[in-house]
Amino acid sequence: MASTSTTMMLGREANSLGTLRIKSKAFRPSSSGGVLLFQANIRATSMKNSQITLNVASKKHLMLLDGREKEFDLITDTFVLGKVEKDSRIFSENYTVRSYDMGPNHTATIQTLMNLLQETVLGHFRSMGVLKDGLGSTPEMSARNLIWILSNTHVVVDRYPTWNDDIRVDTWFTPSGKNFLGIEWIICDSKTGKTLTRASSKLMMMNKGTRKLSEWPEGVRREFEPQYINRPPLLDKDSSRLPKLDHNKMEYVRNGLTPRWNDLDINQHVNNVKYVGMMLESVPISFLESHELYDITVEYRRECAMDDVLQSLTSFCDETVDQCFHLLRSECGAVVVRGKTKWKPKHA
Repeated sequence: MASTSTTMMLGREANSLGTLRIKSKAFRPSSSGGVLLFQANIRATSMKNSQITLNVASKKHLMLLDGREKEFDLITDTFVLGKVEKDSRIFSENYTVRSYDMGPNHTATIQTLMNLLQETVLGHFRSMGVLKDGLGSTPEMSARNLIWILSNTHVVVDRYPTWNDDIRVDTWFTPSGKNFLGIEWIICDSKTGKTLTRASSKLMMMNKGTRKLSEWPEGVRREFEPQYINRPPLLDKDSSRLPKLDHNKMEYVRNGLTPRWNDLDINQHVNNVKYVGMMLESVPISFLESHELYDITVEYRRECAMDDVLQSLTSFCDETVDQCFHLLRSECGAVVVRGKTKWKPKHA
């Protein structure tokens, strides 16, 4: 986007700042050959040392090659007069925690937060103008019948939001080896800016027909390389490593878990967040009542379909009672998911 500067005279005291309706437009070619149009409604919120802080709620219109115009919600950023502070490759969405997002702890659940992570990264795909069909499939992927699958996810919760809290989810892509797409997220309090949750994931590609893993086609690589941000990872990779787990030594077992029709996503396999719920089914209720989950690592090993009968297993770490290891296995013994969780006493 062409750089622009804004000059204005408010003509009133700082403590009586009103709402300024300023419509600005800037154009540049998009990576898909279209044109990006930015329109902003600007509200002056504070003045300090003759510097005006502006909040800009923006919408982006993407004119695709075939002439179709699509409108995407962009981020709500903090601007210092004439200068944008945020990397344009970071995508953000705002959410409000609803009553149906909450669990027995009177806060949003870990599944709620992981659903928001997924929703925001799909919004990021959409904002890039490459969303074709499926969950985030690009035109190059669709031409080759490829879909995304999760390899692993690591989430660390500093504080769970509660009912009616306004939160913002920021996400960006990172290079992560030859055949992986790295994703990073931060969930923060919209009002204070304080970080609530940090998360990282890796995606791989699978052929939708053969259900076999695929290497990255060069065309897909070209679609994503301009979006990569090279910055240190939010979470320590070593802390998310999982040891080899022996199901015969797991202490707590829950048998007969069966995915339902509504547990499937549009790619006809069990949604990644549903695995988490089933994985935690074997955690003792007495422990859930006295402890809060604050760190979870999930490693996805194979697909699971409707009517598969699963077994959830949990064991406590020998070194500390506040760390658990988890397995989700099929009836025949094949490992579907491996996991590790860390917990802290409630109200600690």
